[in-house]
Amino acid sequence: MKTRSLSLIALIALIALMPMAAAAAPNTSSARADASVRALPEQLPKVEGAWVRTAVPGQQGTGAFMRLTARQPMRLVAVSTPMAGTAEGHEMKLEGDIMRMRQVAKVDLPAGQTVELKPGGYHLMLMDLKQALKPGAVVPLTLVFRDARGGEHKLELNAIVAAQAPGGAPSHDVHQPKQ
Repeated sequence: MKTRSLSLIALIALIALMPMAAAAAPNTSSARADASVRALPEQLPKVEGAWVRTAVPGQQGTGAFMRLTARQPMRLVAVSTPMAGTAEGHEMKLEGDIMRMRQVAKVDLPAGQTVELKPGGYHLMLMDLKQALKPGAVVPLTLVFRDARGGEHKLELNAIVAAQAPGGAPSHDVHQPKQ
């Protein structure tokens, strides 16, 4: 009976210490409040400035944006979120006088170079939204990367919902006339 009590006490102590151990674990997310990355192994790209554009009730799609810097050559090959029925990598590109958007199967991340997913360029499209996305809300995203050997790695992060890029910078939306 005494051994059982000691085991139960040890189990309770272990459970109580788990949140402290998680808080002490290294977190290489950006210092900004707009993106938090959980369990980021060294081989995964650094994510900065993650945000998702607001969406009003009834709106079916919106974009997610961020900066990615990989230490080794990688490719972003998939994205998912519980907030949307479909999530895909997309590119906006000027073809002649027409801006076109198309799905891309991958986004290359050269070693040591920052690749910006932004309005008017490469970005993530969240479609078939399950609810409105109000400013200040958080959207969980799972990014899947493929390394040079073909290994796949998942990265989970939270992106803040905003009407424009955090920090007040304009979003460079291609629908707005250039000044």
